Amino acid sequence: MSQTVIFQPVMAMLILTGVVWLVLFARRIPYLTANKIDAEQLKTPNQVSMLVPDDVNAPANNFKNLFEVPVVFYVVCIAAYALGQVDGLLMNGAWAFVILRVIHSLVHCTYNRVLHRFLAYLGASVVLWFMVIKVALSVF
Repeated sequence: MSQTVIFQPVMAMLILTGVVWLVLFARRIPYLTANKIDAEQLKTPNQVSMLVPDDVNAPANNFKNLFEVPVVFYVVCIAAYALGQVDGLLMNGAWAFVILRVIHSLVHCTYNRVLHRFLAYLGASVVLWFMVIKVALSVF
C-alpha cells in the first residue's frame, strides 16, 4: 500500500474545515447585516453569544471544534506516513474518523441535538486513540 494514501482522509478533514468556515460566514454575515449589528459589538465570545443566536453561531463553534481533537488526527497521520505505518487498518480508522467528524459537524450546524453530536464525537475520538496507540506501538 502506498504510504501517501493517508493524506486522502487528511485532505477530506481539511475540506470539511473549509466547508464549515464557509457556512460560518454564510450564516453570520447575513444575520449581522439584517440586524444591523456592528462588528465592534462582537469583540469577545461573550458578546457574540449575547447578540447572535445559537443556530447562527453553531458553525463558528463547530469551526473551533475542528481545531481541537482533529489536530491529533493530523499529527498521527503524518507520523504514520513518516514511520511507514500506513496500512489498511489505519486507513479504515482514518476514514471512520473523518466520517464521524462529518456527522458531528452536520449535527452541530443543523439541529444540534447534543446526544447525537456527542456520540459522533465519542466514536471519532475512540477511533483516533486506537490510531494513536497503533502508530505509537511502532515507535516503542
